[in-house]
Amino acid sequence: MATHVLVPVDDSDPSDAALEFALEDQPDATITALHVVDPAELQGYSAFAGKAAAEDDYDDDRLQQLEFSTEILDDAVERAEEYGAAIETDQVVGSVADAVIEYADEHGVDRIVIGSHGRTGASRVLLGSVAETVARRAPVPVTIVR
Repeated sequence: MATHVLVPVDDSDPSDAALEFALEDQPDATITALHVVDPAELQGYSAFAGKAAAEDDYDDDRLQQLEFSTEILDDAVERAEEYGAAIETDQVVGSVADAVIEYADEHGVDRIVIGSHGRTGASRVLLGSVAETVARRAPVPVTIVR
């Protein structure tokens, strides 16, 4: 049995399913819900915009993303309470797969439970899969939940 389970959350149905699975499957473990703010998703920066304008837009977008991240983590805490559990939460900024793997390595995580977005075919090849990347590179066992 795992003692520290990491569940990346992103306000999607698959990540909700992953959190629910972890709560049901590992009731005695410390569960950490992690939201990763991906800088690639920040809209404010543009190579064509002026430097000052781009920095202001980037800062505004980053603040909005961090506020959204807090909402996602608050929702995860509420979902855990429905299961009679208390969870830890954290947020980091970075490339999602890399941040999840690094977090697991640095925080004594011994299992990752991650939702799959179910991409298939060309979209999977072109876009890749965060869950697949985590499963291939993580230093601990990974459970992918659909």
